[in-house]
Amino acid sequence: MTSHHKFSLRSLLLGSALALLPVAFAPAALAETALDRGNVDDPESMDPHRTSTMAEGNLMRDLFLGLAAHDAAARTIPGAAESWDVSEDGKTYTFHLRADGRWSDGSPVTAEDFVYSWRRVVTPETAAEYAYMLAPVVNAEDITAGKKKPEELGIVAKDKLTLVVTLNAATPYFLDMLSHQSTYPVKRENVEAFGTDFTKPGNLVSNGAYKLAGFVPNDHITLEKNPEFYDAANVAIDKVNYYPTADNAAAVKRFEAGELDVNRDFPTEQTADLKAKFGDEVRVGPILGTYYYGFKTDKAPWDNPRLRQAISMLIDRDFLAKKVWQDTMLPAYSFVPPGIEGYAARAPEYAEKAQIDREDEAEKILTELGYGPSSPLKMEIRFNTSDNNSNTAVAIQEMLRPFGIEVSLVNADTKSHYGLLEAKGDYDVARAAWYADYVDPENFLALCKTGTGNNYTQYSNAEYDGLLSKAAAAEPAERLKLLSDAEEIGVARDLCVMPLMYYSYHNLVSAKVGGWQENVMDIHPSRFLTLK
Repeated sequence: MTSHHKFSLRSLLLGSALALLPVAFAPAALAETALDRGNVDDPESMDPHRTSTMAEGNLMRDLFLGLAAHDAAARTIPGAAESWDVSEDGKTYTFHLRADGRWSDGSPVTAEDFVYSWRRVVTPETAAEYAYMLAPVVNAEDITAGKKKPEELGIVAKDKLTLVVTLNAATPYFLDMLSHQSTYPVKRENVEAFGTDFTKPGNLVSNGAYKLAGFVPNDHITLEKNPEFYDAANVAIDKVNYYPTADNAAAVKRFEAGELDVNRDFPTEQTADLKAKFGDEVRVGPILGTYYYGFKTDKAPWDNPRLRQAISMLIDRDFLAKKVWQDTMLPAYSFVPPGIEGYAARAPEYAEKAQIDREDEAEKILTELGYGPSSPLKMEIRFNTSDNNSNTAVAIQEMLRPFGIEVSLVNADTKSHYGLLEAKGDYDVARAAWYADYVDPENFLALCKTGTGNNYTQYSNAEYDGLLSKAAAAEPAERLKLLSDAEEIGVARDLCVMPLMYYSYHNLVSAKVGGWQENVMDIHPSRFLTLK
């Protein structure tokens, strides 16, 4: 039908005249803006329910929108839900979805989309590492354990735009969790039509500020502005290119050449030189994150907590933070980093001792266990490839050598490294990191709970699990104490993970990028950025 297209001779002539004007006179608004972001590595998956790394989180945050979202300063704001009501006992949340919420194919986002997606997350067949994020929801843990059916999850679509979620107990961090990718919706029709291929360009339908336009492994991922996004009018950047930049030194050169507008991480030994060269474009500051090594606690000899403690005492964290990382990190002895109000992190007793005293104590333990220069302990450290991770592993190798510990180093790309850990593969000691998904100690401590997807070390302790369960149903003050008691057992005593350093963010941000706000989550959604 053409009845709505009305042409006149005047408009035709005017159009012809405009077409003859030089390109320079084209309106500036027509110029496409493209942001080039260095993102450490390629994602293991583009399925939000099967992602776990920071690089994946950055992509998911641009592509999808949960019930809640993060603003430019990482504060929790309304997302797919424009508002919500909470019952007096804090157990029932009623979410009111946006009437103008749309998938990138133009179809409406409904409450039923969230019901389907959350059931998918907790279903054992999905194998979602972050299934435990929905543990506060009624029956979630039993469903993941195969004891109940997904239809019994405490989430109901009251109507197309009203979603009711029932929790086991009042959960103060629940709203903050809803900005995490494990709670994002996926479109059922696309998942069922394409199976595992639903994440490919052309198949993936998303509800965020951007949609997936292209993916060339080991080269780049391209996102384009989603015109169906409810707030598209306020999204300034038309295209976002994500590049894998595990080679930090090469990424710095690309930033200097203008090929990258933003890059997460840089070789910390270059910090002073980079600040001299780039000035305020070098961004360093505190973040809620912990750099740690994990022992395979279900494999001999690493199943011995005393051996784990001895090795931990031999590692000079001050040297790592000050020399290897050039004062861009802080020494860590607790898993939960400082900065969470009301929480008392628990560290082992030797944290207060001088390094030489720790070494003496560790040497005694090693001797008692039959290890020493004449009967060396062989230990393999695995880490994902980066200059900083390599320098850290080499430094630890040298620290342990004088005590009869023969360390070999194995590095792999991020996808392969975390793929091994997630598959519960074989290793001795492996490097990992955890950044807060929400500001609460439980987010860190849940990693040591029996059966948790991100429990790479396979630590299991009934007393520890019991304290976390009690904390989930306790009043706020008592809850924090129970979590602190759990950390004393699981981390300070048993070393379910071995904390080494608390993170700072190390970002390179071009002066032409606007809207970048430093925050302790190091979260910077592209929808809030601008290009000058």
